[in-house]
Amino acid sequence: MEQLGLDRLTGIIAFARSASLGSYTAAAHSLGISPSAVSKSVQRLEQRLGLSLFTRTTRALTLTPEGRDLHERALRLLHEAEEIEQAAVAARSEPAGTLKVTAPFPIGVHVLAPALPRFRERYPKLSIDLRLGDRFADLIEEGIDVAIRVGELADSQLITRRLAPHWLCTFASPAYLERRGTPRHPDDLIQHECVNFRFQSTGQALRWPFRIGGRTVEITPQAGITTDFSDAVAAIVVAGGGIGISPTYVAAPYVARGVLVPVLREFAVERSAIVALWPESRRSSPNVKALLAFLEEVFPAAPGWDTMVVEGTR
Repeated sequence: MEQLGLDRLTGIIAFARSASLGSYTAAAHSLGISPSAVSKSVQRLEQRLGLSLFTRTTRALTLTPEGRDLHERALRLLHEAEEIEQAAVAARSEPAGTLKVTAPFPIGVHVLAPALPRFRERYPKLSIDLRLGDRFADLIEEGIDVAIRVGELADSQLITRRLAPHWLCTFASPAYLERRGTPRHPDDLIQHECVNFRFQSTGQALRWPFRIGGRTVEITPQAGITTDFSDAVAAIVVAGGGIGISPTYVAAPYVARGVLVPVLREFAVERSAIVALWPESRRSSPNVKALLAFLEEVFPAAPGWDTMVVEGTR
């Protein structure tokens, strides 16, 4: 029987990742190589097999019937390889190797990234591959060890742990409030300039939640400026652009410096929760165990960013 060569195995990996993510570019980003390398690897695999695995268009890759069958088989092969690797990781007691972590931009930039040097000091043999973005990665398919997300997601193949509440509150600069006055009720926002956030995944504007009369009411204010990046909302509001809504962990440093002021905080809402998710196959991994223990420090039960903005207002 002909042995499975390294080049052929590389082609199977490139093909499986491209099929799962729908493009060579996304597969290349996931694998840490160039899109041309992924494309060439898949083309060589097709030449060896004598099959066309994709129907290619300028925008996407679509699996052919033969490609769909091979993709299912390739995923089984890669999952077996993943289990072999995780068994080897679990056999050692000291965290080492590479730990792949994904998180949304705001949490990654404001909370997780500043804490990682401290984590590396404890585990110098462990390298961190931090991937930030709003796209919901397939943890199992992309080999992610731990994901941090907002909102609890139902997935039978993933284990979930709540890390911290996710509060939303409205903010403005002292200069803006001096110029335009301070709203006392969410209904007053109609008289103010507002800065809103738009989701990159859906293109829809954020509906602002407020706790009014014992229930949560959502409104979409008329916004003079809308952006799809939470840090841009904060920057615009700091510059006096109006009233904006933000997660407390994004706004808290600005509040500490006195360039933002919480407004309507008696109406602030704990919108959801910040959670950690990891595949069942990572349950015994010392790398994952070490990170989860560390995350309990990074995300305490009563985070300082919530205390600064929300506590004492009820």
